[in-house]
Amino acid sequence: MLCCERQSPHRQWREARRGDPSSPFSFVVRQSLKGDAMPTKISSSSVSFSFFFRVTSTSVLSLTVLAFVMFFSHSSSRLLAGEQMKLEYQRKVASLNKLKKRGTNTESLERVKATVSHLHTRYIVDMQSMDSTVSEINRLRDEQLYPKLVDLVNGMAIMWETMKGYHVSQSKIVQALKSLDISQSPKETTEHHHERTLQLYVVVQEWHSQFDKLVIYQKQYIKALNSWLKLNLIPIDTNLKEKVSSPQRPQNPPILALIHAWHDYLEKLPDELARTAIYNFSAVINTIFEYQKEEMKLRDRCEDTRRELNKKTRQYEDWYRKHMQRRTPDEIDPESAQEDTLVVDRQLQLEALRKRLEDEEDSYQRQCLQVRDKSLTSLRSRLPELFGAMSEFSLACADMYRDLRSIAKHRNRNGNT
Repeated sequence: MLCCERQSPHRQWREARRGDPSSPFSFVVRQSLKGDAMPTKISSSSVSFSFFFRVTSTSVLSLTVLAFVMFFSHSSSRLLAGEQMKLEYQRKVASLNKLKKRGTNTESLERVKATVSHLHTRYIVDMQSMDSTVSEINRLRDEQLYPKLVDLVNGMAIMWETMKGYHVSQSKIVQALKSLDISQSPKETTEHHHERTLQLYVVVQEWHSQFDKLVIYQKQYIKALNSWLKLNLIPIDTNLKEKVSSPQRPQNPPILALIHAWHDYLEKLPDELARTAIYNFSAVINTIFEYQKEEMKLRDRCEDTRRELNKKTRQYEDWYRKHMQRRTPDEIDPESAQEDTLVVDRQLQLEALRKRLEDEEDSYQRQCLQVRDKSLTSLRSRLPELFGAMSEFSLACADMYRDLRSIAKHRNRNGNT
């Protein structure tokens, strides 16, 4: 029974001991040691908020997980040795029974009996040690890990309740954008404004990334704990007789209801709407940034053309003054007609350059208005969508952790049921 039916969990225990990346317990260990299991801060230039709840017992939780690793390693070795010893014991018992049927000489029979007795004694001692290790694992689970998870739930409940309040307030504030009067606001984009737009875009991208990690790491962490708990609750058969069922360990520790409910809640968490809203807002800021970049290119083009016009105007005025000084009022010059044509040509060039500047300035002013109007229209649309989605997500998280806190309190009051 032990060597056949329990192969899968034992193999998974050994994978966890070796640090197999696919092992659920290995993930819990990695995340606890990295400190990435629960991200604690998200920030942006338009929204900057800290998850004021910080898991103060992170180091204690990590030590608890390390203790699990130690005891799992020990129990895994013991369990493997116990499997092999049980098989050897069963083979020796079968050999002893055959010898009895054949009526083999007493000396051979006694030698096999001694071997069977020795294996039986060793197995009992090893399984007693195994039971002690399992009991210590369960003690750590119930007295160390479970209270730390309850503390985490309590802190997350407080955090998300406050976050919900912040997001609801932000949602109300951005609704006021619909009546915002921008008639007195600057019409052109400044370098400072452009730099701040880029900064906002970068921070919103980071916000999206950190939000993603927050959701993914929570799900992976609790999923790993849930998978480990399933292994932890599998009863271990320590009886040498094939058909005798072993005593069952308690199957309903306090941590069980909490982890199962936590896992189910996280799987149903409506995070996609909030994730999409942050991504869309990031795309809007990037579009505004590109509009501003085009506006500033037109501004620079106007400046270049204006400088060119000023330069050529000065050159023309210098040339014209010198040209007129060389001529006398009554002078008859056969080349005067040609020189007059040259003057007209230069004037036409200046006029064309002046007209080009006017066209470029018109384009620039139109771009300024478009950037301002499109920016305001986009922000009026996306900001309410963003903070509406974040309000809904924070409400769902607040409800989830409030329910989990109630489950933990109920289990603490009633104990194991």
